[in-house]
Amino acid sequence: MQIHHDPDKFKLRKPVISMGIFDGVHLGHHEILSGMKSIASKTGGETVIITFWPHPRQLMNSGKSKLKLLTTIEEKQILLEKAGIDHLVILPFTRALSKQDACVFIEETLVKRFGVRHLIVGYNHHFGHDSMSDPKSIKSCAVRFGFESHKLPPRLVNGEEVSSTIIRKALWSGNIKKANNLLGYEFFVKGKIVGGRTIGRKLGFPTANISPNESYKLIPSDGVYAVKLQFNGKIYNAMLNIGVRPTLDSQNIIKTIEVNIFDFSKDIYGQDVNLIIVEKMRDEVKFDSIEKLVRQLQKDRTRAMDILAR
Repeated sequence: MQIHHDPDKFKLRKPVISMGIFDGVHLGHHEILSGMKSIASKTGGETVIITFWPHPRQLMNSGKSKLKLLTTIEEKQILLEKAGIDHLVILPFTRALSKQDACVFIEETLVKRFGVRHLIVGYNHHFGHDSMSDPKSIKSCAVRFGFESHKLPPRLVNGEEVSSTIIRKALWSGNIKKANNLLGYEFFVKGKIVGGRTIGRKLGFPTANISPNESYKLIPSDGVYAVKLQFNGKIYNAMLNIGVRPTLDSQNIIKTIEVNIFDFSKDIYGQDVNLIIVEKMRDEVKFDSIEKLVRQLQKDRTRAMDILAR
């Protein structure tokens, strides 16, 4: 997949285009990606995703928005390349762009700069300050500028429409199974191993602290999880605690992401890792004593190993 930041410096062959944020690159998005690839295969064209950065809500609500995203821009690139898309164009989202009429954007960007032949949009897609989304309006622009438009129906999983908003809510509530089912893959967080207070080592459960690569990356709700940790081309089974460690430090208000890797003793500080979240096992709890905490951690480890062995 080729990644472009300047749409004027490359040429496309019969481009089949879709545009949007594509946060999560979930099963709903894959309906669009599959439709694009099918049309490109029939017409001898190339598939092109146009996305915008920063996220419109991050710009328009600057200083107020606490929006967390399912995927960083790097993670989105990985997922779109894995899906077999030919080109990813990352356009800067600006206040001027937010005020542009949809048909003007189509003419100036999709037609004149990219030479669009087919435009694929999802069932709830809208763009432009006039929020163009109905098929008739898009079709009208398509006829005017000589390309074809295709609006796809929603992807349903267990009778529910797949959307980034629903997946975010599932992750925040700790419903990892639902989130992963809607994503079509196991939710992951890319980050770096950083130094901690080494308290877990004294309890017999040494942990590595993970600092996510981006502050806007969504982190699931506090609790204990069965996870996999990927680095240096290998995947290790582990369990994860997200929270403030109330038993060990009752005054702590800083949330940490700590992973205990099973049967592992190497020093990996500074390593870039990929944390793959499989299932939430329980909420974070304050125990009456360290001994009770250790006993629970032993149970957590056994359960996590069972989950990851499936």
